Amino acid sequence: MLVRLGREVQEVSRPLIGDLTRLVVIGGLGTVLALAYTTSRILDQAGRDDRQAADAIVVMGAAQYDGRPSPLYQARLDHAIELVRDGVARHLVVTGGKADGDRTTEAAAGRDYAVAHGVAASAILVEDASRTTLQSIRGVAGVMRGAGLHSAVFVSDPTHMLRVLRMATDAGITAWGSPTRTSPLERDTMARADAVVHELGALGVYFLSGDSP
Repeated sequence: MLVRLGREVQEVSRPLIGDLTRLVVIGGLGTVLALAYTTSRILDQAGRDDRQAADAIVVMGAAQYDGRPSPLYQARLDHAIELVRDGVARHLVVTGGKADGDRTTEAAAGRDYAVAHGVAASAILVEDASRTTLQSIRGVAGVMRGAGLHSAVFVSDPTHMLRVLRMATDAGITAWGSPTRTSPLERDTMARADAVVHELGALGVYFLSGDSP
């Protein structure tokens, strides 16, 4: 094969082209296998409820509307409150900061909702500065250390659980997952598929850079 470089014509050997083609194919197959494996891990963790006695229950924040939890957030809170009532842990940790233009935080909305549904205010710890999952986990780790707590059952949507638990473990928390089964995402096939794709990307960013979108 001949390739023109400026005024000169150079020959690129066919074996070299073959090697490059094989590298591209192998790389593509490797990417497909990695995506398939990670997807299976996301779905496997999504289907598991590993609740057990722990120091705390941590509910991951989600959108709130002027102090009222969104349907997504309410589903997480309802499940976390159920775990408190079942005696899984004595402490409930609510998470989530304030978006631009908001008058209150996700954590404050979650705390008010939990108190209104029978959780003692003295049992609730608050992480209210985060805007991403990774920030929430690191903030929760600090709150738990300050309270002398070491283990937690984390509550979020099923597809979110693998990333939450990996980050929690990396932050030094002994972590188990108990996903809500009443999330609006679970009733919408396309929304659930989008959530899986989002988790693939977010996990990729975390594994490669240690950061999170």
